[in-house]
Amino acid sequence: MWSAFCFRFLSAVKLYLLGFKVLLAQLVNKPVTLPVMPRQDGRVAIVTGGGRGIGYEVVRHLARLGAHVIIGGRDEQEGLTAIQRICEEYKEAKVEFRKLDLASLQSVRQFAQSFKERDLPLNILVNNAAVMLVPEGRTEDGFEQHFGVNYLGHFLLTWLLLDTLKESGRCGPVSSVVNVTSSAHCIGEIILNDLNCCKHYSAHAAYCNSKLAQLFFSTHFHQEMQHGRVPVVSCAVDPGMVDTALYCHLWKPLRMAQSLIARLLFRTPVEGAATVLLAALSPALDGDCGGGYWANGHREVTTRPSFDPQLQLSLWKISIQLLGLQ
Repeated sequence: MWSAFCFRFLSAVKLYLLGFKVLLAQLVNKPVTLPVMPRQDGRVAIVTGGGRGIGYEVVRHLARLGAHVIIGGRDEQEGLTAIQRICEEYKEAKVEFRKLDLASLQSVRQFAQSFKERDLPLNILVNNAAVMLVPEGRTEDGFEQHFGVNYLGHFLLTWLLLDTLKESGRCGPVSSVVNVTSSAHCIGEIILNDLNCCKHYSAHAAYCNSKLAQLFFSTHFHQEMQHGRVPVVSCAVDPGMVDTALYCHLWKPLRMAQSLIARLLFRTPVEGAATVLLAALSPALDGDCGGGYWANGHREVTTRPSFDPQLQLSLWKISIQLLGLQ
């Protein structure tokens, strides 16, 4: 019991100290300003969790550029409200909502199958939806919630849509897969024999681990595409500390303090979405080769463990087994 308490306490302290460091860095760095972006007429994008926060601003901007955008999310009313707001702002916006619960592999498969049956292209996939600091629990398929939603659900979604991404990339600028991760990955740890955090559970550690797993996936997936000369690029994006509903599971006193601080010091969802959009549109913008870890509007070098190719490959293989893929 004592060791479990210490683990939870230290995990929380590490994450909050990292948050303080990131917040100081944000005060020094100016918010990212988007350049003039190319029109996206005829292109199709899927944004998970696009009904609010960063995802909503990504959807809104892509729709303004003429893309056909599909919001994948759990909350239909939230998605429809987002569509109404966007269409009121841009009368010709092509935006729709489709049910997608990343905590259910069956839901992910149904979403992907339904999309493929429409015979649409897929030029941009933004894996944005996430949970953070949720109480200990399991997804419908028995996975720890952060690992299942933030990582495995997006892994499966990308895998199932890969053929469409490939085909679309052959007809113009390469297709882009953007995985919205977090600076929290740098204190995450991938323990291959305890991916479900059964030994000791800390919501703080589980969140960080899932974000590191996302970065691993993004990096290895990009390498696989490059080795196979496939017209699909993948990158991981850290939007920074952004004032969104992601913090709703904080301990109540901390949540109250965070709400006050966020209004003054956090980035807005518009500012957080800027780097996501730059990464997603960089191939069409300037022929960028894609890949890498993006933060503050450009590529950055991230922590050394995220460069471990053997660990990346091991996690990739285990994930394929867990998802029943071949």
